[in-house]
Amino acid sequence: MPPHAKLPVAIVTGFLGSGKTTLISRILRDSAFARTAVIVNEFGEIGLDHELIASSDETLLALTTGCLCCAVRSDLVATLLDLQRRSDAYDRVLIETSGLADPAPILHALMTDRDVAEHYVLAGVVTVVDALHGEATLDRHPEARRQIALADTLLLSKTDIVEPSATLRAHLATLNPQAALRGTREIAPKALFVETAVKTDITPDARHSDGIESLVLQRDRPIPALALTLLLEALAEHCGARLLRMKGLVGIEEMPGQPAVIHGVQHVFSPPEFLDRWPSADTTTRMVFIVQGVPRYFPARLLDTIEHEVREALEQSPPLR
Repeated sequence: MPPHAKLPVAIVTGFLGSGKTTLISRILRDSAFARTAVIVNEFGEIGLDHELIASSDETLLALTTGCLCCAVRSDLVATLLDLQRRSDAYDRVLIETSGLADPAPILHALMTDRDVAEHYVLAGVVTVVDALHGEATLDRHPEARRQIALADTLLLSKTDIVEPSATLRAHLATLNPQAALRGTREIAPKALFVETAVKTDITPDARHSDGIESLVLQRDRPIPALALTLLLEALAEHCGARLLRMKGLVGIEEMPGQPAVIHGVQHVFSPPEFLDRWPSADTTTRMVFIVQGVPRYFPARLLDTIEHEVREALEQSPPLR
């Protein structure tokens, strides 16, 4: 890894018994992933999952203080910073959450802790879904639905036992139509560490589970940097916990050809990162929102209002001499 490069962090989540540990064990058997640090969180006083992962003691850390979302500000941050001091031994980090965990606080820590953000970059959220029991789990447990709503990639496990039903696939598409859907046996380990593109070809289902739906905002022309800043502040203030996940690629008027990558979870947004160039020929601004109980028109109307006010203020400002 080049000097000073940030270590990619992939989060593997999924409800109890979905197959997270089996997936990670398979990944670590790949020789190309020998230099992977694994953080395993387990719920309860006695940890067992970390015993089931084939890895040396040097690369495996177990957090057994309870659900990771409760200890994220202390244990996880401290663990990541300790790893950073030994970063010459690792090329990447995998975090396996408890089956009962909400991944949002983990994302918050990666986005907002200054020391962590300086050394680590989020590579994506992978949610493992049990093809055998997935439908019943989604019906009974809101934690499982939130894990799916926050995912970049959905992996169906146990497909060697049962073919995923059309009902399960439809439910997953309703909860998170932007996520890639694959089988655990289909995905190459390196794919866990490749951030997914912002997908905009979404046709939301008319039915929405728990009011969770996906909204897409697109703009053909760049927007002023101040308008983006004010938009993110307004979304955090007015949507808060109802904004489950947001990511986007934004053309900035003051930085032509250098789009901003933005990420948000609930009321927390990471500072925009600017690319040297657009990753494809598509140079439109694209933002995708996974929301719960937010009117479909709200993000677009909010941006329209903010952009209009910013442009009006800029026109009235005296030119700099």
